[in-house]
Amino acid sequence: MKSPILFLAAGLLCALAQAAAPAPDLDLGIQYYSRVLTPEGVTRESRYEEKMLRRPGHVWVERVLPKTAAAPEAPAKHKVAFKPAQHEHKEFNHVVIPRHLVLEQNKLRVEYVDAHARQVIAIPATEYENVNFDGSWDNSFYLLNPKLLAAMPLSKQVSSVPGARWREVEKNGVFQRVLWDEQKQIALVIESGDKAGTFYRRVDAKPQASLSRELPWLGLRGYGQKEYADFLD
Repeated sequence: MKSPILFLAAGLLCALAQAAAPAPDLDLGIQYYSRVLTPEGVTRESRYEEKMLRRPGHVWVERVLPKTAAAPEAPAKHKVAFKPAQHEHKEFNHVVIPRHLVLEQNKLRVEYVDAHARQVIAIPATEYENVNFDGSWDNSFYLLNPKLLAAMPLSKQVSSVPGARWREVEKNGVFQRVLWDEQKQIALVIESGDKAGTFYRRVDAKPQASLSRELPWLGLRGYGQKEYADFLD
């Protein structure tokens, strides 16, 4: 029987080798679900969907909105306090505007693309937290940093997806499980929660059968350039 140290070392080398190989292009449909039990005994649930395009040096993510939701092309407006009515200030809603990540020469660029206003809004690193971005290219490109994955032991859970394996870790009653597709280099499922049932989160990523031929970031010629600070009061 292999020792745990050798077992983890082998898994680490394998995962790092996979990450070093070029990751294939992917179009993904991603579902997010979370459940939290509050101290008041209230269970709160949330779920939403996104679609993601992954290409070398590019990650494009946009929210999938139900038909009954307000269209992102017509976001709400509000007037800045103590200013004349003609000074109307348009809100920046990062949730409903597509996010575009670009990695060039190991430098990360984060921008949002407002197709209705024909504007590209640049986000500086100091404002990542305000748009709910953790600053990690790997977390966006793979949905989970491969280095973190490599530290997770293989699970006994059997995968029904060819070429994908479960990894699992548990500490102090908190668990995380990941179904990793080794060929596609993507996390197909990410689960986390606690044994007490106070919280649970799950991400399901489904690779699409075909790839988009029209890449949205190639159609930005003529778009105006704005800074995140332009939207602050």
